[in-house]
Amino acid sequence: MIDWQPVWLSLQLAGITTLILLIVAIPLGYWLAYSRRRWRTAVEALVSLPMVLPPTVLGFYLLLAFSPTSGLGRFLDRYFDLRLVFTFPGLVVASLLYSLPFMVNPIIAGFSSLSPDLRAASRTLGKSDLTTLVRILLPNIRPSLITGTVLSFAHTIGEFGVVVMIGGSIPGQTRVASIAIYDEVQSIHYSLANLYAITLLCFSFGILLLVYLVNHHFNQRKTIL
Repeated sequence: MIDWQPVWLSLQLAGITTLILLIVAIPLGYWLAYSRRRWRTAVEALVSLPMVLPPTVLGFYLLLAFSPTSGLGRFLDRYFDLRLVFTFPGLVVASLLYSLPFMVNPIIAGFSSLSPDLRAASRTLGKSDLTTLVRILLPNIRPSLITGTVLSFAHTIGEFGVVVMIGGSIPGQTRVASIAIYDEVQSIHYSLANLYAITLLCFSFGILLLVYLVNHHFNQRKTIL
């Protein structure tokens, strides 16, 4: 019988990660879309690095950085009583870094697709950059926000390499659904591994279907208008 705890832990991880990413990615995506600084390209490449970097590489370096024997790990442990290795908060931090481009890149594309006249008109009316962002730009990139949110959530659900390196497989703490599949395969419990895999497969398909339906709906509305 399937243990739903890893699935629930995966949903918790994905939900927390996606919420934090949305808060971080909006100002970051805004800056990357409109900044003219020379080093903007380097920042954009750094943000997108997890898309091409093997997850185990990122997980390995995070494991070294957060280890209690490292300078950063000792600092966090001594002054904040925070351990990120083999803990749920560590999974959240690793997931934020690993899923960041899946949230930021759609937002950058959304901002870049808008007419420059929107910002110019808002400034002409005396609106601040924050008001322009919240009341004008964000409502016009709603499909991009939904796409980034859904893809980040789905991507976090399916994480394995980063999660297993930084979190291991501690039941109730770091044993998410993808790790549960690996554990069951290692134990030659293929039927149980299949149940976990089907659950993630159906969930991922549903997420992607939702993205396409939402984008199709907004495209139809734009065509009608």
